[in-house]
Amino acid sequence: MARGAEPAGERRRCGSVVAYFTSAKFLLYLGHALSTWGDRMWHFAVSVFLVELYGNSLLLTAVYGLVVAGSVLLLGAIIGDWVDKNSRLKVAQTSLVVQNASVILCGIILMIVFLFKTQLLTLYHGWLLTVCYILVITIANIANLASTATAITIQRDWIVVVAGEDRSKLADMNATIRRIDQLTNILAPMAVGQIMTFGSPMIGCGFISGWNLMSMCVEYLLLWKVYQKTPTLALKSAKVEESELKQLNAKKETDVKPAEGVQLIVEKDVAGFEPQQEKEVSCAARIAEPFITFRDGWVAYYNQPVFLAGMGLAFLYMTVLGFDCITTGYAYTQGLSGSVLSLLMGASAVTGIMGTVAFTWLRRKCGLVRTGLISGVAQFACLVLCAISVFMPGSPLDLTVSPFADISARLFENEPLPTIASPEDKPEMVFATGMPNLLNGSTTPANGDPEMSPEPVPLISVSLLFAGVIAARVGLWSFDLTVTQLLQENVIESERGIINGVQNSMNYLLDLLHFIMVILAPNPEAFGLLVLISVSFVAMGHIMYFRYAQKTLGKQLFVCCTPDPKAVPDSSPPGNTSTV
Repeated sequence: MARGAEPAGERRRCGSVVAYFTSAKFLLYLGHALSTWGDRMWHFAVSVFLVELYGNSLLLTAVYGLVVAGSVLLLGAIIGDWVDKNSRLKVAQTSLVVQNASVILCGIILMIVFLFKTQLLTLYHGWLLTVCYILVITIANIANLASTATAITIQRDWIVVVAGEDRSKLADMNATIRRIDQLTNILAPMAVGQIMTFGSPMIGCGFISGWNLMSMCVEYLLLWKVYQKTPTLALKSAKVEESELKQLNAKKETDVKPAEGVQLIVEKDVAGFEPQQEKEVSCAARIAEPFITFRDGWVAYYNQPVFLAGMGLAFLYMTVLGFDCITTGYAYTQGLSGSVLSLLMGASAVTGIMGTVAFTWLRRKCGLVRTGLISGVAQFACLVLCAISVFMPGSPLDLTVSPFADISARLFENEPLPTIASPEDKPEMVFATGMPNLLNGSTTPANGDPEMSPEPVPLISVSLLFAGVIAARVGLWSFDLTVTQLLQENVIESERGIINGVQNSMNYLLDLLHFIMVILAPNPEAFGLLVLISVSFVAMGHIMYFRYAQKTLGKQLFVCCTPDPKAVPDSSPPGNTSTV
């Protein structure tokens, strides 16, 4: 009996393993991992390529970043509306093909530019090369917009349908998606960086183009498999049908049966006469349609019950306290080497994954809304270390130096700022160039003059700064997952696309503002002020979320260790019902 039971148990275990690896959930993870890996490789490489092509200048990279942020800001609602109005499979496949085809085309153009840059410089006085730059930035921007559409439809819609009515399953799926994001954020740039280092930028372009071609085919097949395994993905509410139902429900009190008959007739009439109505639309109406969609999207976003929670998340983007190019550049001025920065980025990925684990545990113990509140408190408490670091020894903060000294010197005085301190300068100005030598075990500058040896710069300030940034990732990613699931649960199915599109626009708007803030005050002496402003915006974001939580739970907000009864009550109006 025991011997017969063992093979049966092994078969059941093997069967469960096979069932998991062929389930819609795992196929969705696999497709997202392939898509995210390609995205991260491309986003890292395109910035390096643009710097390489433009003579080690950041101009093209800055233009590319500005175009990308501006495009999502203006077109986020329109992209979301397109996601809502079309079938799920069509949206996912179209955005997938457009995104990967754009990256492949960009890679081919960049390879041509790398191969024939000298010849292109001489043709038409260099205008042909400029056209190539414009084409690369334009097509790369199209790829980013398609990537935005993919993220909205897969991460905000498909995942909700695959999870079904199980909100715990939805939370686990959201957390797994974020873990995949964290790992690919570190590993994908490392992989393509090694290829570009030991090969060449042209080989890097070819590798990325080949990867996207292969990935596109596999992802296309995976999407089709997920669609087949989840029949409910084929069912999608339409905005027109919901507006009709609202009108018909008003007639139900007087006569139910005729209303049902009218409903069928109206649906048939709409289906039959819709093409004729489209033909009668004037040219002016077609031109005005995107602007109307933009306005309606922002109005609908404002009227959502989770508006304050979404705004709280967007405010977290107005910060220099992240591992982006700004913080990395500041770290270099403080003398941190590339190897140290890579270790810090790895540590931030680990704490980010810890945040996803904390989210699932807190949600089970305290409920979804309280999880966001606890996560916000944890993040802000860690960022207090960053605020303290501004006033610690080693901080370059100097209130006697105008934050706008750098930009005013460049724009109005037309004088380039010195990059290396001269002997006549104040001793405090030498730390940026002397510090790397100090970390390498020497306090003597490159010119060998012992009289110019700078005093060692304390590492207390920069250590506290990065300790706060890394520790805050736990609360940050837990809070991000909380708001993501609140949007998934509280936005009706027919508006998921446009609401999440506007949310992306808000995120990009605050992200754009933080870049503008750095452009206006780029000198290291002003970075401490940027840190304090960043902490203030994070605090305002969490105050908004606290107000949302207070309105949602009322007096039960501080009742710990009790999960939320329901994210959305059954008696709530149709616009606020959960589709999970």
